[in-house]
Amino acid sequence: MGVKQAIKNLDAFPRAEEHLLQKTQSGALVSIVGLVIMTTLFFHELTYYLSTYTVHQMSVDLKRGETLPIHINMTFPSLPCDVLSVDAIDMSGKHEVDLDTNIWKLRLNSHGHIIGTEYLSDLVEKEHAAHKHDDENEHHDDADKKLHALGFNEEAENMIKKVKKALDNGEGCRVYGVLDVQRVAGNFHISVHGLNIYVAQMIFGGATHVNVSHMIHDLSFGPKYPGLHNPLDGTVRILHETSGTFKYYIKIVPTEYRYIWKEVLPTNQFSVSEYFSPMKEYDRSWPAVYFLYDLSPITVTIKEERRSFLHFITRLCAVLGGTFALTGMLDRWMYRLIEEVTKASGTRAYR
Repeated sequence: MGVKQAIKNLDAFPRAEEHLLQKTQSGALVSIVGLVIMTTLFFHELTYYLSTYTVHQMSVDLKRGETLPIHINMTFPSLPCDVLSVDAIDMSGKHEVDLDTNIWKLRLNSHGHIIGTEYLSDLVEKEHAAHKHDDENEHHDDADKKLHALGFNEEAENMIKKVKKALDNGEGCRVYGVLDVQRVAGNFHISVHGLNIYVAQMIFGGATHVNVSHMIHDLSFGPKYPGLHNPLDGTVRILHETSGTFKYYIKIVPTEYRYIWKEVLPTNQFSVSEYFSPMKEYDRSWPAVYFLYDLSPITVTIKEERRSFLHFITRLCAVLGGTFALTGMLDRWMYRLIEEVTKASGTRAYR
């Protein structure tokens, strides 16, 4: 009996007899409020536990011999697809002009609607038949004679006439696709550099008339991961009665994103600064949009992690226990307040 009594003395939750307990309306109200609060906090803590958070780590980039994917999606509202080319050059000396392997060009009318595919990469080739219109103007014959006099062949003549007609109609071009370049510093640019200089002169009448206004819908250096923001997405640069060269200086940071289920996504994030050089009348260069990139020697690893179950239980006990204790205190205060008010009312009624 002595041992049993000693164990009972350790009880931290002694129970009163049923007839000694008093239930009140204020106590019921506080209990309901406390139950609602505890239920809300429980689901909040559960959501917090099930959600993931990211941890950033940095290390030296050890990758070698890999390629760098460049995803492009841009619109040039004032230049037809026939004159646009995508050129790339890197520090290793590799120079590619008018890249087309994974680049698509979509012809756009003056309202920005697609009217045809000027070029579909060499993976899927399409031929577009030339349609002749009966309402051609007579001045085309005079233009043919001038082009022959300058020594252009028939192909160049047809191209010049086609581009001039597209410019008169306000055609634009949407360029999108993927460039796979070597993983070294370099640049790629979109311009009219793929044209013969004399052909370009015949089409535009000078470099100052080349309008490289553009909209960047998407520019990235790898797949996207949760929370990634590409600073050039949504960039719009429109030129009015002027021309020039845009240069975007890009610093690429190699990145690995590790999902909670251990899948690793290799990609890149970047920062950018911008510079515009207006074209002067006697400049010998032609307007273009340059993207000059360099790679950081540091790799950023982003890991998704989840909080431990023990952490969840600890927070849950603290929140629910604290709410229970607070509602108990509130119940006692309300009971005493009501008791005091009742006593004061009874005293005044007795007098």
